[in-house]
Amino acid sequence: MSFRTFILITVVLALVAGACAAPPSPVPTQPAPSLVPPSPEMSTDVPTLAPVVLAGPQSGSSMAWMDNSILVYVPGGDFVMGSGAADAPQRSVTLDGYWIYKTEVTNGMYAYCVSVGACSPPVQANVVQQYQNPFYANIPMVGVTWDMAANYCAWVGGGLPTEAQWEKAARGVSGAQYPWGNEEPECGLGNFGGCAGALTETTAYPDSASPFGVLDMAGNVFEWVNDYYAESYDSSIPAQNPTGPGSGEFRVVRGSSFESPVSQAAVTIRRPGANAFSSHDLGFRCVVQEPQPLAPMCQLPSYIPSGGLPVDSCQTPEARVAVDYCENKRPYTRLELSQGATWNVQTVDTTCTEATVNGIRQLTCTGSDSGIGQVTVCNPACGSAAPDIAQMDPVCDPGYSLDPSTGNCLYTPVSRQPGLAGCPAGYAMVERGGQNTCVPGPGSDGICPAGLYFDSTYGACAAVTGGADIPFGIDQPELAAQAFAGCLSGYEYDSSFQCCQPLTGGVYPGCPLGTRYEAALQTCVPSDSQSNADGCVTLSFKLPQCVEPEQVNLCAKIQTETTCIKNKVNGCQWIEDQGCEYVP
Repeated sequence: MSFRTFILITVVLALVAGACAAPPSPVPTQPAPSLVPPSPEMSTDVPTLAPVVLAGPQSGSSMAWMDNSILVYVPGGDFVMGSGAADAPQRSVTLDGYWIYKTEVTNGMYAYCVSVGACSPPVQANVVQQYQNPFYANIPMVGVTWDMAANYCAWVGGGLPTEAQWEKAARGVSGAQYPWGNEEPECGLGNFGGCAGALTETTAYPDSASPFGVLDMAGNVFEWVNDYYAESYDSSIPAQNPTGPGSGEFRVVRGSSFESPVSQAAVTIRRPGANAFSSHDLGFRCVVQEPQPLAPMCQLPSYIPSGGLPVDSCQTPEARVAVDYCENKRPYTRLELSQGATWNVQTVDTTCTEATVNGIRQLTCTGSDSGIGQVTVCNPACGSAAPDIAQMDPVCDPGYSLDPSTGNCLYTPVSRQPGLAGCPAGYAMVERGGQNTCVPGPGSDGICPAGLYFDSTYGACAAVTGGADIPFGIDQPELAAQAFAGCLSGYEYDSSFQCCQPLTGGVYPGCPLGTRYEAALQTCVPSDSQSNADGCVTLSFKLPQCVEPEQVNLCAKIQTETTCIKNKVNGCQWIEDQGCEYVP
């Protein structure tokens, strides 16, 4: 099936789903802009340019994608798979090159899919509270079944990674035990063993990236992969692009979670999971085998680049999560912090009270059952607890211009021909066959526009398919209509503006990965802008579960008696003539 056919089919499915329900839009959006088509007097005809030789994507190359994710390139070739354990024998496996999500799919990304009618919302109450809250936009999306995860990855033009793809992205080619190598796990390398006590943002541990630059492959959340589960991933599975058994009762779960002991952090550990299973610490990421250049969105939010945040230098105060407990079915977490430090609760549904017990300064915090809390602790001697982002100017990526009245970026393609002053800001001038031409370059965040990667030989942004001739940000309507592979489902291509408009309402992508929407500033700011300041530390903690979670929907989705029995731990029980039921 061609990608254009895939886009058409998913658009139809999204429209059908949208007719049945109108999910809320938890991501910050603005009404559709009043766009003005390019002036008919503007000439878009340029001479045919000479072909360009490209280096192509290299190991670890990055690409922004249409759901605000970042794709990372893993080149083809051999790698060592397995640990030598009975269920993971060690052997050499060969894979074709592929692009994998740098992080797990976040709450913000998944909420975006729900808002356009292409994804089903989660049903677990504690997960719903988090995914609908913009403050948690960069936390991994959890509480999804295998089918929900697979559907999301299909929406973005990809699929769940195979076991082999996941493991190669996690450990590299040399058979390392962890993403960072063979050094034993410790709290500075990942969110496991109770180090953080709760889910952390997907970009919180940049120093423990895999050899390809992929994050969170150990700790934070378990991850669904595509393969059916077999008890032994042995030599009966082909060594060339293996996809696992052709059928099975369970799917494979890889990785580890924030609750996993450090002994379970190795990336070769495999687990089974029923399709209908979901959990507060189970998420996913996607693979896009060969990214097709989708047309740009007509509107995006502006942002303040993280590189522009000023940082002072002073000592960080001591703070830690001490214990969590239940009292009268209400969850509590106790924090300990150094004397003289100031503190500020970051989560809207969390409250904390302070007391000093036996000379130890304590904060006792409570909130939603199984909810996530965050408290920032700062050294007041460092001055401001956060950089003054209000004094910084928001920016747009190449191909977009800022609308000061809304803070949004509107797609505004320019002429390919340089003017007297050269090319506009954000564009590079390259020479092709004796002619100078303007082409898009990386934005202020160092990343090319969505669907393009930076080619080292070309010195500008190019597409994996279509190369240097994809007219992103270039005013060539006829070429754009032919070159772009359509829009994400939930959008339609507007040939007048050469970009994708939402089918209904004004739902556009939210903030880029690692940023959050600041309503007062009408722009996206780095999500860790407060904890980035020296002299501050942000503690994340997960309040304990004191009330039995609702599992009715999980059990109802299970179709077979065997699978229902194996989900007994989730309260599921098989009842003749009724099927799988939740029994508290």
